Amino acid sequence: MVDSSIELNDLPDEILMMILKKLHNSDVLYSLIDANKRLDTIVKDSIFTNNLTLTTPFNGLNQFPDTIIDRFCREILPKINTRIQSLSVESSTMERILLATNYPNLHRLDGSYLIRLFKNQITSLVIYIKESEEPKDQVLFIGLFIFRPILSMFNNLRYLNFSLSSEKPQLSFCTSHPAPISSTLLELRVVVKSMKNCLYLISGCFSQLHTFYVTISPSHNGLICPEIKNKRKLPNLKCFSFFYDSELSINYDDVVSLVQRMSNLEELNLFFISRYGSIIDGNSLETNIINHLTKLNKFTFNIRSIVLLKNLVNLPLNDEIKNTFKNFRNNQIISTVEYFSTINQVHCYIYSYPYIWTSYFYITNHFADGLFKCVRRIFLTDERPFEHEFFLRIQNSFPFIEKLCLFNREPQKNDSQQWSIIQYSHLTQLDLRYSHENYVEQFLINTKTCLLNNVSLHVNYDSLRKATDNFKRDTTRVNSLKIIDLYLYSVSKSVRDITNYFSHAKLH
Repeated sequence: MVDSSIELNDLPDEILMMILKKLHNSDVLYSLIDANKRLDTIVKDSIFTNNLTLTTPFNGLNQFPDTIIDRFCREILPKINTRIQSLSVESSTMERILLATNYPNLHRLDGSYLIRLFKNQITSLVIYIKESEEPKDQVLFIGLFIFRPILSMFNNLRYLNFSLSSEKPQLSFCTSHPAPISSTLLELRVVVKSMKNCLYLISGCFSQLHTFYVTISPSHNGLICPEIKNKRKLPNLKCFSFFYDSELSINYDDVVSLVQRMSNLEELNLFFISRYGSIIDGNSLETNIINHLTKLNKFTFNIRSIVLLKNLVNLPLNDEIKNTFKNFRNNQIISTVEYFSTINQVHCYIYSYPYIWTSYFYITNHFADGLFKCVRRIFLTDERPFEHEFFLRIQNSFPFIEKLCLFNREPQKNDSQQWSIIQYSHLTQLDLRYSHENYVEQFLINTKTCLLNNVSLHVNYDSLRKATDNFKRDTTRVNSLKIIDLYLYSVSKSVRDITNYFSHAKLH
């Protein structure tokens, strides 16, 4: 054994790794950990510790003897516990292994035996899909192949929350795969990539479904969903939440057609943008939706109508829009009408308050103040400049924003040197690529804004250069050091000065 160890130790690291990679990780760890300092370092490499399987036959044995499990629990696992990300174990040894140490980075536990034992007992399931560096269409297929087996695997599933955010992969379906079906599911929360996928899921897949929360996050990749011809009624649905999570628009008639099939709805939530149709106001909602839902007792909405000026005979006034909601007694309704002359558009925005949504799009200087605790993402745009006082209003109204996108080409006019410092306590993503350089200054000058230490910034190179005075300006240096990811657009010169100035940032 000593001679063998010496011969093994004489091999170069590269050759040794090639040999060890042919073996099971459990064999490598059990045989070589603590053998000597060099081998100990090698076998603690992520190749052998990130994904640990303790279910395969060990050295030809049909199962792990207790003595081997004891050594893993006592000596090996505590030394590699922070490196383990995926762990596969047998049901008979699971408790001992999980109690042997802490696993702070464990994100996957192979519990196939759990499914066998509890597939008839599990009634509620939440699937969290970790954001991945993989191409989005590949992750989409992974999600698809998880979603369908779950429905067939758990015989008594009543509640399924699949993907918690539109930032995660969206589900998509096609005719080449069988439709996901469940006769027991009562509540489903899901993110899909198109209206077609929403219709596909709701048209016959779940016969007992009474609560459906769907977020549509449009994308151009993934599977092509078939046209849905099934227009039958959906009498079992009691609660429907429809969130079209995009600055893009959707056909209002499609939403109306879908909702009118749900004759027994008691709760309805709608969030979408309608472009180039008619203005959606209280009369429209009453005629097309409320009058068709006689059991409805809770209705929340966030709807923006975008209409071309040339298509309007009479320009609507905000008081006229407000008056159309005189029969809405259960909510406070906020409405605004804004004219954008440079793009020849009228925006009519209506929403129920308190605001329950996580996104707020098209915020202008005229937005109605309020407290929006649920909002995590905002989109600011206007034909008039945003002054410092406007950003104070934003910070007060949206105290928990994490993502801010700003579209404004108009320079600021107020050059006062007396500013209150605005602190964004949760902001981690900032998109200024379509903004005047004044707004880059607004967020980088430390006497105007205080950023967190982990901000991702999307910005046009020339705007950034001007705002930082060719990457030499002292007042923008403090916040620049808080940028950890810098996404540059329209770069035409060397980025050497940028890397020195944004020394903590990874350039993209």
